Amino acid sequence: MPTPTSNGHASRVQIQEPRIMSPLPPSSSPIAFKEQQGRPPPTTQQTIAGKLFRTLFKGLLFSQLTLISLLVIVLTIRGLISASTHHFHLKKWYPPLLASVAVSGIASLAWQCIFIYNPSRAVKATFWLSPILTCSVGILLVLIGSAVDAGIGAVFVLFAITQSLYGCWITPRLEYTDKILSLATAFPPARTREVVCLSIIVSVVYSGFLVTGIGGATSTRTNLDILFISVIIISLAWTMQVIKNVQQVAISRARYVNFAHGEDMDAWNAFRITMKHLTGSICVGSTLVPIIVFIRGSIRSVNLMSGSSDEVMYSGADCFSTIANKLITLGNRWGFVHVGTYDKGFMEASSDTWKKFRSTTGLEKLIDSDLTSSFCFLSAVSVGAVSSLTAGIWMLLIHKDYALEVTLYAFIIGYFVGRVGLAWLQACVLAYYVAYSEDPQSMRFDGTIPQRIQRLQMLSAHRDNRELEVGRDREEDSYNNC
Repeated sequence: MPTPTSNGHASRVQIQEPRIMSPLPPSSSPIAFKEQQGRPPPTTQQTIAGKLFRTLFKGLLFSQLTLISLLVIVLTIRGLISASTHHFHLKKWYPPLLASVAVSGIASLAWQCIFIYNPSRAVKATFWLSPILTCSVGILLVLIGSAVDAGIGAVFVLFAITQSLYGCWITPRLEYTDKILSLATAFPPARTREVVCLSIIVSVVYSGFLVTGIGGATSTRTNLDILFISVIIISLAWTMQVIKNVQQVAISRARYVNFAHGEDMDAWNAFRITMKHLTGSICVGSTLVPIIVFIRGSIRSVNLMSGSSDEVMYSGADCFSTIANKLITLGNRWGFVHVGTYDKGFMEASSDTWKKFRSTTGLEKLIDSDLTSSFCFLSAVSVGAVSSLTAGIWMLLIHKDYALEVTLYAFIIGYFVGRVGLAWLQACVLAYYVAYSEDPQSMRFDGTIPQRIQRLQMLSAHRDNRELEVGRDREEDSYNNC
């Protein structure tokens, strides 16, 4: 990736400048040992069950890829043969959706270029552009005309409003987010661009391939075909997660080497090692992380709505919080850094990284409120919205009957392609936090994180004092009323 030209934050830190340090003995530099051996050595004795688990998930990945490919080929051939008898217009259905898939890849690359050359504006633009684009998709669906289309369009509009409210809520945190992203991504590992471009190309080609199968199933529209389409979409989601996390493990490993040891590592070499040795652990993480993130998000929403005024609700929220704190140690995205660096199993890596966060005062709360994942999510939503608008408007003009399904397919595919394209950004931030947690006193880090932790502690103390004063006022009012 080209070096940012307007990155003011990064100019004040030493860590990002890649350099080759003097050779160290294996005992003092595990990274040097790993590079000599060609793969990351395990830090602990791997259990037979852990190896079997990873082998099972790796086999599951390649098995489903094979079976889905065969299914797509069969559905495509059947769709071509039966299109004329079922009045399915191939030339009207395929071009808009395939074009939207290509647009998603272009938009993903363009978004990265915007971020690289002006991170601050890209971060701010994401939080206001995503609601606008999402609302546009909703309006487009409403214009299609049917009740179902209008209902789904209303959901998109509601989602856009939620994004807008969220953007207003997190505005005070944008400055820190801009700073941490600038620091972590200032000097990407060598050949990062090749890894990112390859990942996007693979995701676009694979998505286009699956579209042909979806079209073949749509041509006959039986109940069994609906099942086939659902299976293809689920396969797309999981495969895209794996592609994203392969890139994330490779880039975070190379970035961690620089943050923790000051050494430079080629991203392409890290990518090759990741593909060869770590696919099983990545498949496990790609399955667990979305599930745990969804459960934790639901629990946090319940906690926010419950408040602390009702004792029963408060005790239930406290129980949910305990569950959420346990789940985060079983699987979290920061574990991917240790998967790539130390060849740990995903659950072990997740547990170890979170224990490190908890051992540093204030770091767990800081990381839990980090906006990097929100930035990547909303950026991917923007890419998905651009993709769906491309397909939806085209389809609305030529064949209104297909507009809803094609718009939704385009949005889903665009979202996942966007997540793949932005994985390297998140990988750099993950590596930055993990390296900092292992050596907070390192001279390679500036005062960004300690200052933010201190700020959060001050805000928390102020909030606690205010709640205490409110509680006392209520007690006085109750006493006076008596």
